[in-house]
Amino acid sequence: MFDQIETFVLSTLQTIFDQFGWAGVFGLMAFENATGITPSEIILAFAGWMLIERHGIHPGYILLGGLYAGLGSALGASITYWVARMGGRPVIDKFAGWFRLDASHIAHAEEQVHKFGLGTILIGRLIPGVRTLISIPAGLARIPFPKFLAATFVGTYVWCTLLIGVGYLLGREWMLISHYLKQFLPFILAGGALVMLAYALFIYRAQVAAFLSGPRKEMDVE
Repeated sequence: MFDQIETFVLSTLQTIFDQFGWAGVFGLMAFENATGITPSEIILAFAGWMLIERHGIHPGYILLGGLYAGLGSALGASITYWVARMGGRPVIDKFAGWFRLDASHIAHAEEQVHKFGLGTILIGRLIPGVRTLISIPAGLARIPFPKFLAATFVGTYVWCTLLIGVGYLLGREWMLISHYLKQFLPFILAGGALVMLAYALFIYRAQVAAFLSGPRKEMDVE
């Protein structure tokens, strides 16, 4: 199963990179930031390997590759930003239902954006799992678009450049990485499942505690 997925991903990226080069990276990153579907870690790491290291290009090109990827990321993030800003809470709540996102998490993120402003956007762009979603609360909070775009580009440029550099350094060792990944994949999946379960239990206990504390506060007021 893993071998088939690995072969499919590698062949697909190889085809895109061979045909479009860095324009392919730009397009993939725009799609990734607009939808959150394609994992940037894989795209960028393989770009560093397939487009720089395998062609014997000077490692200084990593900085330019980060620019292509960062611009694509900023474009995709801008699409999500404007969807959230123009559609507002009703549209976002609908999308949250489709993708099984907790609306309370989005509301909390919106509060953080209101409180800390551009710092939340900049830092959020460097956190996996958050970086593609931070555009939503930024749009809901109606952060001025030029400021949003600047913070987004800076954060995504750093993220993209680092991952392209990692791909450049470790790409030639992909077969070794793949071997260990296949060997430890069951443990990785089990660990991930345990983390998700622990997080779900934590949220559930917090909700129960909040529910139980509500009536007590009302009784105290009376």
